[in-house]
Amino acid sequence: MDFKQFADFFVPMTCIVSVEKFPDGSYGNIRIVTGNRAYLDSTEYYQKVNAEEIFSTAFIPDSPYERYIPKDLNFENFCYRSAVLGEIMHTYVKLEKYNFWINMTMIPLVSDQENISYCVYTQEFTKEPDSERMADVSPEISSAVLRTCIKLRGTQDFHHTMDAIIQDIRDLCDASHCCVFLTDFNQRKCSVLCEALSKTTTLKSMKVYVNDEFFENIVSTWPDTIAGSNCLIISETREWDELKKRNPAWCASMQNAGAESIVLFPLKAHGETLGYIWAINFDTARTVQIKEMLELTTFFIASEIASYQLFKRMEILSSIDLLTGVYNRNAMNNRIDQLLSGAEQEINKISIVFADLNGLKHVNDSEGHFAGDMLLKNAAVALQKCFAGCEVYRAGGDEFMIIAPDFPEEELRRRVQMLRQNSACPEKISFAVGFCTDDVSEIRSTMCRADEAMYADKQAFYHKHPDKKREA
Repeated sequence: MDFKQFADFFVPMTCIVSVEKFPDGSYGNIRIVTGNRAYLDSTEYYQKVNAEEIFSTAFIPDSPYERYIPKDLNFENFCYRSAVLGEIMHTYVKLEKYNFWINMTMIPLVSDQENISYCVYTQEFTKEPDSERMADVSPEISSAVLRTCIKLRGTQDFHHTMDAIIQDIRDLCDASHCCVFLTDFNQRKCSVLCEALSKTTTLKSMKVYVNDEFFENIVSTWPDTIAGSNCLIISETREWDELKKRNPAWCASMQNAGAESIVLFPLKAHGETLGYIWAINFDTARTVQIKEMLELTTFFIASEIASYQLFKRMEILSSIDLLTGVYNRNAMNNRIDQLLSGAEQEINKISIVFADLNGLKHVNDSEGHFAGDMLLKNAAVALQKCFAGCEVYRAGGDEFMIIAPDFPEEELRRRVQMLRQNSACPEKISFAVGFCTDDVSEIRSTMCRADEAMYADKQAFYHKHPDKKREA
């Protein structure tokens, strides 16, 4: 066959790929035999898509594919399945190494050589994701992904829903273990969001392994191990050998733990890696379907994780005092409303402590507002230590409030007395303190009485130390 003439019949970028096959069913070199003008131009000239250069190597017929694109195990698997096994392969993916989406199709060709198989490979690029192409999957995969989307969008409990979803994914992959890691590459930390293990597996929960060193030793190596592809799939000897070259420590760790196959996908949203999802010891007979399912599922999971994390950040900003790190007045008011609503029926008694920082105005005037801010921060720390197990709020200015639901009254008295003793010296962090305990339904009157007691304590402090008195 005149492969060059055949390739020229195609309009999109198209080339002919050869795969060297061995008697044991494995494969050797994968080469780009020839291509049409559109494909050859992509290898011989600087092409720019989204301002990124892709290929810039003069084309030489029948050269190893690595001459034109970085080594990619997923690409090799597609070539092998199409050329050697005779499967029609298609995918629409965004690879990490390129800033564009690739719509690729491989179709097997007849070969007259015993040890060489061929396929035709055609591709086109899109700058933005095309929803129609992304949705072009089998009914089985569409149904699985749709179920995931419905669960994600209808949830009132994100963590509970993710537990259910990871169990579904484990079932679909028929894997021994599935897990979602959350990562923070700035803080160099990671954590297990959810995981599911089969009933018969000897693999341990990842929570056993995830510690301070796990990010540096394992997770931080994954981007280089995936090597610019959209995922990593390891199941055959050749792939394990490649993993050993790229990441010998992780390869040894996984094999020692009993892993025979791994699929690892990054969870990315808005250009940021939010985490990873993996499946260990999955059904390798369904590798292509599992890859296709996870490519689409992870797109939605990553989006939902990003939304959840944004919501939590907004929640923190709306409820935490940014200067001191304790709860702010907005959170205090919401908590009071919650207690009055009776939503927490198990709470019977409520204790309120008001602690007003003495001498803040004097520090601001004599030492500056930076010193005053430091005094407020240290005051918040002192209150959190003194009233550990209670809720500390900055009610405003130099005033703090502590809410202690069903807290032993004698223990509270002891802590209030300890705070008063620590506040006796005005040169240290000093508080005027008042507290009261009553039924939770009387929380507002309890607050008023605690505030009155604190005000009386404040007056006594300024009577004793008139030089610290605040001026209007």
